[in-house]
Order: sequence, then C-alpha cells, then structure tokens
Amino acid sequence: MAAIATTYEVVIGIEVHAQLLTKSKMFCSCSKDYFGSPANSHVCPVCLALPGVLPVINRQAVEYTIMTGLALHCTIPEQAKFDRKNYHYPDLMKGYQISQYDLPLCLDGWLEVDLDGETKRIGVTRVHLEEDTARSMHRSNAAGEKYSLIDVNRSGVPLMEIVSEPDVRSAKEARLYVMKIQQILRYLGVSQANLEEGNMRCEPNVSLRPLGQEEFGSKVELKNLGSFRAVERAVQFEIERQSKLLDNGEPVEQETRGWRDDRGVTVSQRGKELAEDYRYFPEPDLPLLAIKPAYVEELRARLPELPDAKRVRIAKQYGLSPYNANLLTETGEWADYYERAVAVDPGEGDVTARRAKTIANWMLQDFAHIVNSQEATFAGLTEKVPAQQLNQLVQLIEADTISTSGAKSVFAEMVSSGKPPQQIVEEQGLTQISASDEIASMVDQVIEANPDPVADYRGGKEAAIEFLVGQVMRETRGRAKPELVQKLLQERLSSGE
Repeated sequence: MAAIATTYEVVIGIEVHAQLLTKSKMFCSCSKDYFGSPANSHVCPVCLALPGVLPVINRQAVEYTIMTGLALHCTIPEQAKFDRKNYHYPDLMKGYQISQYDLPLCLDGWLEVDLDGETKRIGVTRVHLEEDTARSMHRSNAAGEKYSLIDVNRSGVPLMEIVSEPDVRSAKEARLYVMKIQQILRYLGVSQANLEEGNMRCEPNVSLRPLGQEEFGSKVELKNLGSFRAVERAVQFEIERQSKLLDNGEPVEQETRGWRDDRGVTVSQRGKELAEDYRYFPEPDLPLLAIKPAYVEELRARLPELPDAKRVRIAKQYGLSPYNANLLTETGEWADYYERAVAVDPGEGDVTARRAKTIANWMLQDFAHIVNSQEATFAGLTEKVPAQQLNQLVQLIEADTISTSGAKSVFAEMVSSGKPPQQIVEEQGLTQISASDEIASMVDQVIEANPDPVADYRGGKEAAIEFLVGQVMRETRGRAKPELVQKLLQERLSSGE
C-alpha cells in the first residue's frame, strides 16, 4: 500500500470488547455458554426484557473486570455504578444497554508493546463492564427476498470493554496493541479472547490531523475485524482513504464503517453517535457498587505472573535470549509447560543451563512445528508428551544413550503412541553406538558405495563429508554417534584407504 502524506499525523484509539468466562450471564442466571446451541435456547424473562423483571449483578464478572484493570495498571475507584445507554437497534432487547459511563470500575491504566525493538506505552482510559446484545442474522429466501432473524442467546452475556487513549499512531501499533490485550486476558483466564469466534471484538477509531495541530480530526470507527491481520489491513486502508480525502480538500465524515475482508475495503454503515446521543442516566434497578481497598488487594493477590514479568524472569533464570523467552511466554500454557520440563531433576550449574536451552529448542522447533502445522493442538501434544518425559528425552541425549537424530525418531514415536522415551529406545533398539569397531565397517561400506562424494572431499570440498556422515547415520538408523562417525570418516579419507 502507498505511504500516507507526511503532512498528517495518524491518531488511533481502540475499543476492545471481551466476553467474560463466567458461568452465567451478566444480570440473570442463564448459562452464557451458548456457542453451538439452538437459537433462543439460553434465554429467560430477564434477557428477553419482559416487563417487570429486575437485573442482578454477576459478582464474578465484576471481579474479572477489576483483575483486568489491575493487570493494566489501572486505578480502581472506591465507587462504581451502572448506567442505561439508550439506542434502538433490533438486537438490543430492552431498547437500552446496561453499561457504565462516568463511574466505571477501572481508570487510567497503560500497557506496553514492543515496536521495532523499542517499548511503546499506550494509555488505557478505562475498563468497564456491560452486557452483550442479541445477534442479528441476515438471510435470503428462495425468491431472493432478504429478511433478518434475532438470536437472543448472546443477549446479556458479560462484556468487558477496554478503551485506550488515542496514543496509537500506525496500523502496526494497532495490531500489536490488540495482540497484547488478548495475551493479558488469556493469562488472567478471564476470557477466551478469540477474534475469530467473536468472543473478543475490537473497534479502532481512526482520525488524521495536520502535523502540529492539537485538535483531533473526525474519527471513523471500524467494525467487523475478525483477525489481527484484518485489524492492521483495515486501519491502514482507512488511513489512506482519509489521507486522500484531506489531500483533495474533502471532509472526513464522522461515521461507523465496516471492514470487508474479501475486498480489502471499509464501507459506510451509519453515522457515528456521540456520548450525548446515548442519553446516559444511572440504572435505577441496580445499586451503587462500593469497592473496598482491601477487596481490591485481595484480587491483586490472585493475579498470575503476567507476560512481561514472566518473559524477563525466564530469560534471566534460564539463560535464554530475549527472543526465545518471548516466544516461550506467548501463552501461559507454553511457559508453564517449559518450566515444568526444566524443573524435573534439573541437575546443577552448567547442566541446568544447558538442559534449559535444549528443552527450549525442542519446544520452539519440534513442538512449534507440530502445532503450527495443525497436526495437534498444544494441549493434545502435551498430553502425549508430558513435561517430565520431554526432560527424560533430553537426559537420554545428554547421557549419549541416543543421538540427536535418534532422539527425533523417539520424539515422533512419543507423539504417536504416548509412550515414554526410555521404553521406545528399549523396544526399538535405538541405543547409540559409540564403539569405534562397530561403526568402522559401516564407514568403510559408505566410502566404497559413494565414490563421487569421496573424490569431492579428497579434492578439497570439505562439505562433502556431511553427506557421507548422513549415509552412515542412515545405515545405523541414527544410532551411531555423529562425532565418532565424522572422526572415523576423516581418518579413512585422509589416509587414502
């Protein structure tokens, strides 16, 4: 895509909505686990908005929201309240949404993203709690006539909203910010935070202003962003669209635009509402929340080690590079598995450091390959290869019981059968051959069978020996000690035998 004119500054604020992992909905006892259920099967008079019903606050949702605010370095006020946000869409059952306006649960936080090797701090204006809407489904009949249906299962699901300061300055920063939010929510265990499934949704608000101007330009809210890639592409498209309008002297309308991923464009949906358009007023059916400092500290004590702190500690504790530590801490599950694997019979001094790096390499290479190729989920993989057994595999390599190439075969069988590595080595006779006389005859056979690589090596092409080593390793099914194979080959080829 073309770069925007340097005469404009990009200003982006981002709203992230995340459904919370509570058992019930925000204001009633209906199960919130509606995914895959028949339409309108998780409903009751409260979430159907029948006359005379009263809402009851979900305590767990409040706790999850405060924990998220603490993880984002927010201040937790001692009072919070719910408000009615009035607007009339077909999927809003009451004609208003119970949300929070001037007294939210969390205020004035921040998070940091790694931007091209430098840390960028992005402010968080607020984290507040509300209820999700029902879901509109648009259909066409055989005659091509269009109609819409409403599924109320989603109505009333606890929905946490995280609102950033307008500190984001590029499409890449927007993507990194949303990725960091997802990572934190998953570490906390408060949301599945999956953009593709819709239990996490984000709406960037994009505007441009001339360089040096303090007043913000007209902002455009973007919706229907179903992936991190879509976030970056949609924001970049909108930056370029607004830049062209301003270059031509045309105004940028304040509006809500939808992203069409298949076409790579944003399209106008409706005019963007202002806060006063919602006519907020305190929810009369819910009490003011009193949040005691002691309660906040109790929730703070329940926070897990968060990704930034875990990444720094793991790098220092296990002697890993910042890059590898970052990969291992992308999810809490990866990091926890890694530390369990290292902690099993860790050894002392250099043994611990060497083993920690070896285990990291196995996870970032062999484990990652299986998960990325979707041959297995991480949970399924670790069920077949528990942390203790990965440690045992590495110890077999350290003890020269099996070679590194032999370990690859053992690992593949572990993934397939779930058997422990020692059992596989014994059943398949994979114990490493380290006696010179056992390997020497195979070395001689390989030299005799491969005259061209032998001639290349003797002619000065030293890399040719790697092919010969590989042939011996194949003949021994990976059981020969590679260092010994190379040494014997060098001796034979140098002596002219």
